[in-house]
Amino acid sequence: MDDLSNPKEPLIQVLRIVIHMAVRVLAVLMTLVVLWGVADVIMVLYHKLRTPPVMLLTITDILALFGAFMAVLIAIEILINIIIYLREDVIHVKIVMATALMAIARKVIIMDFSTITAGYMLAVAAVVLAMSVGYWLVVLKESKHHKIDFCDTEKQGREER
Repeated sequence: MDDLSNPKEPLIQVLRIVIHMAVRVLAVLMTLVVLWGVADVIMVLYHKLRTPPVMLLTITDILALFGAFMAVLIAIEILINIIIYLREDVIHVKIVMATALMAIARKVIIMDFSTITAGYMLAVAAVVLAMSVGYWLVVLKESKHHKIDFCDTEKQGREER
């Protein structure tokens, strides 16, 4: 019977190569998405500024531009997640949660409060709260982990003297 938990297993090695190639393809595609997103922001801004009244933006136009900017920033965050995965072969929860927070912030920024229901607003608020608390806990755990490592290193240094 094959030992699939063994990294030297030939099947596991082939699967890892396939996954890394797929992630590389995703990185290239996400780079294209970022570039298209930037081009889209430029085109939308250009068209909004050319329509009468010329060189003036309405609140609706500004919110639409904010949404487009945030979408590009979210795509960049996703690209960073992909690149980090390629480097370290591990998914970093903190970065993924920060990307999710940015996505929900985009939703809040472009939200049209005149058309949404109270239930929808409460649901979005619950997601924001849950993601914020989750992110805070991840950061808190990470900072405690670093403090422990620092204290252990400091303690070892004193013991060596």
